[in-house]
Amino acid sequence: MKTLLLIRHAKSGWDETSLSDFDRTLNARGLKSAEEMAKRLIARQINFDAFFSSPAIRAKTTAEIFAETFNMRADQLFFEQGLYLAHENYFEQFISNIDNSLNTVAIFSHNPGITEFANTLTPALKTDNIPTCGIFAVKAATSSWNGFSATGKELLFYDYPKLSS
Repeated sequence: MKTLLLIRHAKSGWDETSLSDFDRTLNARGLKSAEEMAKRLIARQINFDAFFSSPAIRAKTTAEIFAETFNMRADQLFFEQGLYLAHENYFEQFISNIDNSLNTVAIFSHNPGITEFANTLTPALKTDNIPTCGIFAVKAATSSWNGFSATGKELLFYDYPKLSS
């Protein structure tokens, strides 16, 4: 069984116009939401093997907050340049190359690609937009990440900060 959580980065700020898109930081709401959503995952008793994140500051910071909340080791958190503004096809390719010893992973990335990819995973839920710090979780009855895309998936949950828990 493989479990995948797609997590959109938390809310970022647009106040500093001198910053590039890549360097935008989380705003106060984003910092609070990242901590809250990580705690919601703790309550769901999900045990992660690894986190993969875009290295863009807003995604990286979100992933680091989750990693700290889960007391993850540094060698369980990976930054992948290709996850920055990735298109839906990139996610499929990336997932197929995840080490099979990892059973539960989270990917922290950006819209529109993360929403577009989530919509390909299961007919159980289609969304126009995964909100900032939203989490889309699925599981697949496969022992191989390479077989993940061809295997039917079950929606575990869809959660985001403004959804009452």
